[in-house]
Amino acid sequence: MTFQEYLDYFEQILASPEDYDPYGDEEYLNYTKLNWSRMNRWLKRFEPNDAIKSLIASMTEPQHWIVITEPWCGDAAHSVAQLYQIVKNNPNIDFEIQLRDKEPFLIEDYLTNGSKSIPKLIIRNDVGHDKFIWGPRPQPLQDLYMQMKVEGKAFAEINEVIQKWYNEDKGEVLQRELLTQLS
Repeated sequence: MTFQEYLDYFEQILASPEDYDPYGDEEYLNYTKLNWSRMNRWLKRFEPNDAIKSLIASMTEPQHWIVITEPWCGDAAHSVAQLYQIVKNNPNIDFEIQLRDKEPFLIEDYLTNGSKSIPKLIIRNDVGHDKFIWGPRPQPLQDLYMQMKVEGKAFAEINEVIQKWYNEDKGEVLQRELLTQLS
């Protein structure tokens, strides 16, 4: 789906959660409401830095950027909005959203340590070859997440640390990682 179709889908879930599995579950719905707020905040406030804007503007070869995600994903609430803001003005970049939990289950080809962690960005050239794969989160945060899991930290504590990290970072590490891989 396009990014706008994803936003529409997100809004449909919030309007009628009982019609969309697993959003009838109050916990999933509450995460989704939070994520809607977070994503919209980034759509309003996130401004790509000059280096990434310049790099993206210089891309003249057609590319296909596929993001595998779901509205309930807390990491996606930050990264997907930022990725969209980074590429939205380049007509050579086709930005597509695929849902992790709906066919064709593209996530099966892009597992993280054997898990279906999202969001996952796949950048393909115009003939369909993967050029770069990113995700599910910036590497320093992924390292921190893995450390906290090994230490047996509770989900709520991990989630709080992750959200604080995203808010303090403001998309800078994501942009640096993209610059490093795409330059």
